Amino acid sequence: MKKKLFLAAAAMCLAISVPVAGSAADTIKFGVAGAHSGDLASYGLPTVNAAKIVIEKVNANGGINGKMVELLVEDDVCKPEVATNTATKLVSEGVNVVLGHICSGATKAALPIYKNAGVLVMSPSATNPDLTQSGEYPNFARTIAPDDAQAKVDVEFALNTLGYTKIAVVHDKGDYGKGFAEFAKKFLEDSGKAEVVLFEGVTPGAVDYSAIVQKIKQSGAEAVMFGGYHPEASKIIGMMRKKRLKVDFISDDGVKDNTFIKVAGKDSEGAYASGPKDTTKNPLSIQAVEEHKKMFGTDPGAFFENAYSATLAMLNAIDKADSTDLDALKKALQTEKVDTPIGNIYFDEKGDAIGVGFSVYQVKNGEFVEL
Repeated sequence: MKKKLFLAAAAMCLAISVPVAGSAADTIKFGVAGAHSGDLASYGLPTVNAAKIVIEKVNANGGINGKMVELLVEDDVCKPEVATNTATKLVSEGVNVVLGHICSGATKAALPIYKNAGVLVMSPSATNPDLTQSGEYPNFARTIAPDDAQAKVDVEFALNTLGYTKIAVVHDKGDYGKGFAEFAKKFLEDSGKAEVVLFEGVTPGAVDYSAIVQKIKQSGAEAVMFGGYHPEASKIIGMMRKKRLKVDFISDDGVKDNTFIKVAGKDSEGAYASGPKDTTKNPLSIQAVEEHKKMFGTDPGAFFENAYSATLAMLNAIDKADSTDLDALKKALQTEKVDTPIGNIYFDEKGDAIGVGFSVYQVKNGEFVEL
């Protein structure tokens, strides 16, 4: 069963049962860390659900090498200062691997703690390029493409599809948003096709964004490209529409969430945002969504499929390596392809998944539609 565990787990029907509890030495401790409360909970809770679904099936199928998988869930509210405490707690509880964190800033803050403990961490959503490209976090991997790839998709869309030549680039000053914005600025300038007429950061959580909207208006921008998350994006686009500033709004996967549409309402209509490629025709994706509906009674949210895939990849690595040792897991991740809802994937030496990418979506009639 060891070598066929995940094919069997992916194919079998969802079993609703409570895993048999065992002693600490008899379980594989699987941590899930991310925003499970606060403004960004809509990004983190789908990851918890994905882990529950996969682990439920694996345990119902006998576990891994005779061991049940034990789920440890901790909330970091997507804040770096909380994420360090979250990581410390999971390590103190003897966690073997961690699914998360969700936001790049929180992930970056927590990684050194896991690194010192030799714990593999895999995020479904942290896209800051340095997390893999700097070489500082050999214990990190992800099932989503980095911001440089995402920014390139957005810039090429703005230039080649929309034909804009004057673009304002705004960000939320965070590791994720600013990183995305800096890459967007570079790609725009390197293209020779467009001018960055404004590059500026805003303060997350501010009540009033009229000042930045006025600057966008004065810059003569034909479009604004925003790096950050949906709470700020919804306020900015709302203020743009209130001020009758009719320029296109283009953003990242931090905004490609239904919560953005719910909060911004009709002001979100026509907005663009990049996000993971649509995999709804993948049989495993269809199955994963149906499993979520069956267990939780709702459609899954943002990054659910990436989290489901990360859970499969890590548990498969533990199965193939017959170990939770970091080096053994990394070798398995780099050599063993895994069929997942986001495709047949494996990982490069830096920790980036091979076989994933981004698409551009637009809000049409209250829904994100892949273009």
